[in-house]
Amino acid sequence: MLKMSVNEVKDSRIDGIKTKIRVVPDFPKKGIMFQDITTLLLDSKSFKDTIDLFVERYRDMNISVVAGIEARGFIFGPPIALAIGAKFVPLRKPKKLPGEIIFEEYELEYGSDRLEMHARAVDSGDRALVVDDLIATGGTLCAAVNLIERVGAEVVECACVTELPELKGKERLEGKPLCVLVEYR
Repeated sequence: MLKMSVNEVKDSRIDGIKTKIRVVPDFPKKGIMFQDITTLLLDSKSFKDTIDLFVERYRDMNISVVAGIEARGFIFGPPIALAIGAKFVPLRKPKKLPGEIIFEEYELEYGSDRLEMHARAVDSGDRALVVDDLIATGGTLCAAVNLIERVGAEVVECACVTELPELKGKERLEGKPLCVLVEYR
């Protein structure tokens, strides 16, 4: 699996990004180490560096669609899409999109959920990048990949700012390339 991470890319911007992500213990429940990106967003240099690193990676990969997972994929996805000349497609939680939709249901540790997108937002033959802030267990990212591939598009890669590798989410991607800027162990 192709994977870019803080350990594999020697770029000083990654250290700056990592210092701006606040780790909040026991939120939203005991035992969870919450990765709070709002502190990254408050630092314009680190936020820009995050976008720039992704843009540098994807600008020559002929990506035609950037699909952002609700809600934090909506923060990172649009500026990447604009910079690389791709359309942005929001992948939403249930009942948030008007009109005809397609959806993918998936299981969570505590139940089930689903992602929806507008029908015909992604075309067969499109080359897609799926963006979110974090990969933990990988359930949401897998649902996004399945949803996009079901319409005949190719998911070129998934991109996340952070990863919790102990939750083994990348294993659920079954070999789909993943780009992660910051790992937390």
